Amino acid sequence: MSQQRNGQAAGVSDGAVFPDLPEATVARLPEYLRALHNLAETGFDTVSSEGLAAAAGVNSAKLRKDLSHLGSYGTRGVGYDVALLIAQIEHVLGLTQRRAVALVGVGNLGHALAGYAGFSSRGFRIAALFDADPGRIGERINGLVVHDIARLPEVVAAEAISIAVIATPAHAAQSVADRLVAAGVTSILNFAPCVLSVPDGVDVRKVDLAIELQILSFHEHRKSALTTLPSPTGDGSMKIRPTLDGEALAT
Repeated sequence: MSQQRNGQAAGVSDGAVFPDLPEATVARLPEYLRALHNLAETGFDTVSSEGLAAAAGVNSAKLRKDLSHLGSYGTRGVGYDVALLIAQIEHVLGLTQRRAVALVGVGNLGHALAGYAGFSSRGFRIAALFDADPGRIGERINGLVVHDIARLPEVVAAEAISIAVIATPAHAAQSVADRLVAAGVTSILNFAPCVLSVPDGVDVRKVDLAIELQILSFHEHRKSALTTLPSPTGDGSMKIRPTLDGEALAT
């Protein structure tokens, strides 16, 4: 099936019906987009479903199903047109314009996020910085001045901001979320280690680095346990080895 309609990627016309995508597919689209940009930068004009799947770290059947939701099926014997698929995914993800983002909390993590150059190449720009610490207010980071959190409503309105990042301590995050929602922000990326309560119509994504490390710790624990399972001894009996729950197992 052709991916091009009047010079545009399939499904990327202004009159196209917006696809109703499964959440799992939405979560994988940024990985496909990252892989496609890397392919484009290294000179690839087309890519097979197997090649794109390998670059994105998924299986090819899942990739083909995900892209079929967008109306993309590739061309038999050729694969996917890289530039057209980039345009299509960026359209669905709303990345055809650079979205303004507010960042609240410019401690160590917030300071690092404010200076991260990778946002601009992914379709975003940090448009405003906020903090409640008088010692931080007025500080300049990556060309932006840190505003007092009290100025949030006027700055959000002036910059047409609908997305915000919370990088505050946990005890302050809910209050910040309430302020953001009241100012008209409808999407929040939360780095604070807590669960936020927000009204319907406001989307929250949580990034908790400690949780991710704890999950990795589980996998390390499991791998360690698997290497110490009971093994036969020379006389046919079994050695006593620790198991995953820490209790001894013997036969």
